[in-house]
Amino acid sequence: MNQIATMKQFKLWIILLAFLPFQNLYLNAQNHNNFEISKSLDIYASLFKELNLNYVDEINPAELNEIAIKAMLQELDPYTVFVPEADIESFQLMTTGEYGGIGSLIQQIDGKVTISEPYEGFPAQKAGLIPGDKILEVNGVDAKNKSTAEVSELLKGQPGSSITLVIERKGEEKPLEKKLIREKIKLDNIPYHTVFENGIGYILLTGFTQKAASEMKEIFLAMREQNNLKGLVVDLRGNGGGLLTEAVDICNLFVDKGELIVATRGKSADKTSVHRTRHAVVDKEIPVVVMVNEASASASEIVAGALQDLDRAVIIGRRTFGKGLVQNVVPLSYNTQMKVTIAKYYIPSGRCIQEIDYTKLRNGEQQKTDSTVATFKTRNGRTVFDGKGISPDIIMDETSFSAVSANLYTGNFIFKYANQFALRNKSIPEPVKFEISDDIYEDFMKFVTEQNFTYTTESERMIKKMREIALEESYLDAVNPQLEALENELINYKKNDIQKHRMEIEELLKMEIVQRYYYQKGKIIAALDHDPDLEMAFEILLDTTRYNKIISPQIP
Repeated sequence: MNQIATMKQFKLWIILLAFLPFQNLYLNAQNHNNFEISKSLDIYASLFKELNLNYVDEINPAELNEIAIKAMLQELDPYTVFVPEADIESFQLMTTGEYGGIGSLIQQIDGKVTISEPYEGFPAQKAGLIPGDKILEVNGVDAKNKSTAEVSELLKGQPGSSITLVIERKGEEKPLEKKLIREKIKLDNIPYHTVFENGIGYILLTGFTQKAASEMKEIFLAMREQNNLKGLVVDLRGNGGGLLTEAVDICNLFVDKGELIVATRGKSADKTSVHRTRHAVVDKEIPVVVMVNEASASASEIVAGALQDLDRAVIIGRRTFGKGLVQNVVPLSYNTQMKVTIAKYYIPSGRCIQEIDYTKLRNGEQQKTDSTVATFKTRNGRTVFDGKGISPDIIMDETSFSAVSANLYTGNFIFKYANQFALRNKSIPEPVKFEISDDIYEDFMKFVTEQNFTYTTESERMIKKMREIALEESYLDAVNPQLEALENELINYKKNDIQKHRMEIEELLKMEIVQRYYYQKGKIIAALDHDPDLEMAFEILLDTTRYNKIISPQIP
């Protein structure tokens, strides 16, 4: 017995002796880092002091300090940021989805900050503000030459506080004065949900702020109770993420308690953690499709990736953004904060969804790298990859618009026509029944002509470039007749573009017009009317054999 104890003690000493060199290395590295930090802070303080004493002009210490901090953090990654005291309120919106304001989107149009989309049920809409209203004053402050961000700050404030806007509205001879009471603006995690006639449920999840999972659970349970659900579509397209706990709890609706959803790994033990589902599963059997695109990031990728790894859902759409970095908000002195990257996300198969390795970037360039891609296996043995976001099981083509459609939209011609249409028409049918008739489209083309709409195609830009090169090389006289003929032919061809691309222009028109009467929800309904991703989701969910073969390829 004593001999066994002696052997155990001997082995313990061997382990301790083996560990000591590594412990010393760690302590030495820590001590070296501490010295470098102290040294750097001393240099910075000395520089700041001498700059203030000796620089020829007066300096703004607070401004220079903020510039220095931001420049330092830019060397790391885009998500590690300094939050000055003045930005704290805006920063809260990112995690809570709440702020005090009037509840409206604004944008610059024709040099003035303009109401583009008032939210239904909030102060802007209740006060009668409409898309196209140009903001001239906010509480007596001239807004004419201010940026969108500057006007946005003026509009925000404590819920319950009053605000007076002076606006310019088309058709009104004089500016209008509107008095509003700011409210707490809570952005909906789920702005729209429905059950289609084919028995497929649909939930549009646009955020992962507090209570997103409980809201989704409540909606899903009501859907299931009131309908004979054949499947569920969870739409995460354009969802930039949010709270990790909400992502885990949303996965928990469809997978058992105790399942690993995501692990975070940092450089220290306290930054490493495992997140498992905590509750009993709500529905383990219903077929699920998750729709994603290139703007689905972070928590969206955790939900899509975890359900893919666990073979619990079919993923449809386009490869996701690839944000697999974890941030914590750290309080700093003088009511400032820092959001700092502390770890990376790893989903059930063991893969990391991070697209960019920022440690390998130089000179501020942030291109996506082609680092070695490792392969992993889902629960049912399907091959998946890391380092590239989440690649869907069914990849859909990216939606692209013609040059004429893109220019009509970005030039705000569709926006302005919808404003004119709304002024002339008191009502329209509900979104699912409203269509762009021949008369409406003819009226739109007339409007565009009156607005002197012009645009330059890529072909025209190429001809211009060819002319410049030919002039430099002294060939212009020889080739100019051919270039002019080609240019004239393109101009004649362009005249029919608005008619040629009517179908896609109609879709944009319909969404914009419907939004004037039915707000955000109506716009969503109109957008889903001819949605190829949703149509593919229907095909998959209504074909049980095909669905099962995707998530379980070994099934014959």
